[in-house]
Amino acid sequence: MNNVFALTELEEGRRATVGRLLSDGAIRRRLQDIGLIEGTRIECIMKSPGGDPIAYLIRGAVIALRNEDSDNILVSV
Repeated sequence: MNNVFALTELEEGRRATVGRLLSDGAIRRRLQDIGLIEGTRIECIMKSPGGDPIAYLIRGAVIALRNEDSDNILVSV
């Protein structure tokens, strides 16, 4: 059984698979546009000293997401 949790909880250097977006409206569309759809592999590559934002490798691009956005992305390992 896969462990499901919010993307914010993914540790630096670890990879996970996107399972579900809990956001709606414009932010949901933005997340989908940058490649965050079900089944996408994502890697946490760097957390800022304060922990917000966090940089992720998504489909070959480095994207920084705020915690309020990544809290609404469910992933599994």
